[in-house]
Amino acid sequence: MGKTAVLLLSMGGPDSLEAVQPFLYNLFSDPEIIRMPRILQRPLAWLISRVRARRTRHYYELMGGKSPQREQAEDLARELEKALGKEFTVRVAMRYWHPFTDEVLKDIFRENVDRLILLPLYPQFSRTTTGSSFNEFERVYVSGDYPKVPVLKVMDYHNHPLYIEAMVQNIRENVSDPENYFFLFTAHSLPEYVVREGDPYRDQTERTVKLIMEHFPNTEHALGYQSRVGPIKWIGPMTDELIRELARKGIKKLAVIPVSFVNEHSETLYELDIQYRKLAESLGIEEFVRIPTLKSHPAFVKALRTIVLETLEGHG
Repeated sequence: MGKTAVLLLSMGGPDSLEAVQPFLYNLFSDPEIIRMPRILQRPLAWLISRVRARRTRHYYELMGGKSPQREQAEDLARELEKALGKEFTVRVAMRYWHPFTDEVLKDIFRENVDRLILLPLYPQFSRTTTGSSFNEFERVYVSGDYPKVPVLKVMDYHNHPLYIEAMVQNIRENVSDPENYFFLFTAHSLPEYVVREGDPYRDQTERTVKLIMEHFPNTEHALGYQSRVGPIKWIGPMTDELIRELARKGIKKLAVIPVSFVNEHSETLYELDIQYRKLAESLGIEEFVRIPTLKSHPAFVKALRTIVLETLEGHG
């Protein structure tokens, strides 16, 4: 009997300053991210990536010259493989930068693999994240010369009890007196038209926050969204607007909790740790605690292990 291969699917990030522009090109070439006529997609993606690359490159300079996503995801893969045992192999497949899906599949099928599980590193489902990664997998897998084996998909785990437990444990480890803080959850925003067309991301994100807050009944909280791009309307309220509102209300202790990210990247290390921290301090907020992402937290590894085994059990 062969192994079960688990693919951890994520967006990825540039692994050098030189990779920033091609990474952005790959991102904006994805029609699930920016919808435009097919004939214009690649030319406009090239233009947008060239325009944004200089400013975005500066973000990565402040972050040490690259995104830590790959290293953190691969560390999680090693820990999850260890927890699952010798009948499993776990790999990371990124959507917009190396290791791409085709690179990972070529590596995986050097082993005796007879089943694949696609496990997104996005707790909440959106067609722009999990959906895009699934679509990319289908394109590569169907068109490639790979052994055709059963493929199982984890759609989301936004309300899985062990994922919620991991989030709660991580918060408690970083805030010893939660009742004295205001909890500001923050998630990547989406264009409003994506939600209107039936994307469950906002509802699932709100459900995640609700389940977490059941463990902190004496703590005030709010949910904001970040990383809006372009002139179209995005879901809100925006995280920076909430910080301004909370400062006006006299909030002095703020715990900022990324709820849709499990690894660190520019949205946490630059937007939250630099931009929003500076904003909060300028408005008189005295304590700004940013809860780290789960990365390879033991409780998160435990949650993902259980999700993998439950997925297998559910498909016989």
